[in-house]
Amino acid sequence: MEDLSLKEILTATGFRFNKGLGQNFIADKNLLKAIAADSGLGKDEVALEVGTGAGTLTKELALAARKVLSFEVDKALVPVLELSLRGVDNVEVIFKDVLKMRDDEIMSEVGEPFRVVANLPYYITTPLIMRFLESDLPVKSLTVMVQKEVADRLVASVGSADYAAITLAVQMAGKARITRAVSRNMFYPAPNVDSAVVHIDVDKDALAGEDKSLLRKLVKSAFAMRRKTLANNLAVAFGMDKASAAGIIERAGFAPMIRGEALSLSDFIALSHELKKA
Repeated sequence: MEDLSLKEILTATGFRFNKGLGQNFIADKNLLKAIAADSGLGKDEVALEVGTGAGTLTKELALAARKVLSFEVDKALVPVLELSLRGVDNVEVIFKDVLKMRDDEIMSEVGEPFRVVANLPYYITTPLIMRFLESDLPVKSLTVMVQKEVADRLVASVGSADYAAITLAVQMAGKARITRAVSRNMFYPAPNVDSAVVHIDVDKDALAGEDKSLLRKLVKSAFAMRRKTLANNLAVAFGMDKASAAGIIERAGFAPMIRGEALSLSDFIALSHELKKA
């Protein structure tokens, strides 16, 4: 049974894919090993996996880590996991939705610092990444399989077409890099788009001393309407007139007609300081 392929396991258990959950399982064994390696997991570390799926990635993480806590919402996968994880003794599958759990509830399950690894359903990519980056949880890193266009946004350069609020949100809590591109043909069933693996080294002290809530609001407002100038967006978000917003921008050292996508994280920090004085 341990040598059954993914398709054989799914057939043997009569599993039916739930389209609403965005289920696309990884079938390529070399890719599974590569993702586990990209995560940086050490033998003495804990992996928190989001989306157990058919357990193919879970099994590889179990070889790399001391313990794997894997969260899954689809209980129809129980018979599949009984086959795919047979003989693996350092994995605990928890049928709960991480996005609905409080920090203390997650810590009661994990109990120590951990690395997040996930083959994410595309519809929860951004909420899931931000759930961990903006929390007080002791997350060491996130290694996530995401849609290629999302991966490009996560690592985008200032002023590029892909540069967005999510780019800066990630920079506020760590450093992201794409570790590999992944063809849609490596999944079963194959999705309609290609993917990429993104690794984020988390640094929760990256903005020590800064007003993070103000900075987050500022960044979100700057990209709220991309065709509008930064002054227009700030005026709407912070309830001020455009002239006042332009004045704050000028005092921070920028042209009053500048757009949000032209500012780096350090620029936004400088702008937040001026905004706080206003």
